[in-house]
Amino acid sequence: MNYHHDYHAGNFADVLKHVVLARVLTYMRQKPKPFRVIDTHAGAGFYDLTGAEAAKTAEWRDGIARLFEVETQEPVTSLLAPYLDVVRAVNSDELRYYPGSPVIARHLMRDDDVLVANELASEEFQRLKLELRRAKATTVLNIDARHAVKSLLPPKERRGLVLIDPPFEEKSEFADLATALDEALARFATGTYLIWYPIKDEAAADRFVAIATNKPGIDFLDVRLAVSKSFPGLGLTASGVLVLNPPFVLKSELEVLMPVLKEALAADTGSHFAIRTSVQ
Repeated sequence: MNYHHDYHAGNFADVLKHVVLARVLTYMRQKPKPFRVIDTHAGAGFYDLTGAEAAKTAEWRDGIARLFEVETQEPVTSLLAPYLDVVRAVNSDELRYYPGSPVIARHLMRDDDVLVANELASEEFQRLKLELRRAKATTVLNIDARHAVKSLLPPKERRGLVLIDPPFEEKSEFADLATALDEALARFATGTYLIWYPIKDEAAADRFVAIATNKPGIDFLDVRLAVSKSFPGLGLTASGVLVLNPPFVLKSELEVLMPVLKEALAADTGSHFAIRTSVQ
């Protein structure tokens, strides 16, 4: 695997994914019973935005840096607060570091909520293990993500969020992801699943979402954000987050948040968002 998230940390796709993640976790911790988060592709967990990789692409400047500069009003301020407060917590006077999904999750979880962060790539795993070495109720694993889904579900708490964020390096990634979701749901049908995916081929993304959501008894919410018009050679300009068994409040929250994210992260007039859901 050649993917290194250091090049992309804090970009528009990270912002979308982590805003949704923060809203889901904020909802889950409202109930007293502990829950578990399983992050199947956890990455290194923490990224230096002044490092060589991040400096080479500077994608974070059109992502988290822009959102930091936006002045918001209620209810947007409160809805963004859980996410932005974590980013502020790992920085001092200026924006230099960006927390990955497992670090954001651990910050937003309670002491008795359990985090399992899995990363297969050896270098990223070592960094992740170091980053989470003092975290309470946290296990760091170095196994194949699909094996992690099979071996870790269902969680003993019977409440949980499974975060799936593959690197999408292989042509078969969408098909493999759909199969992994089928296996996961067979073990833990009531769990909440948050899946990030790139939109380079809109038809392929549509097929994946159609397959993943064509299951009896499973509600879903699919949110997409494009920051510009897409054309060959431009790179990633749109991504989506699919949530299976979403919190019932998520749709209304994203209806408030997405116009703000679109305006803050837009690269040109082709910026747009879409929210599609089975939840009324």
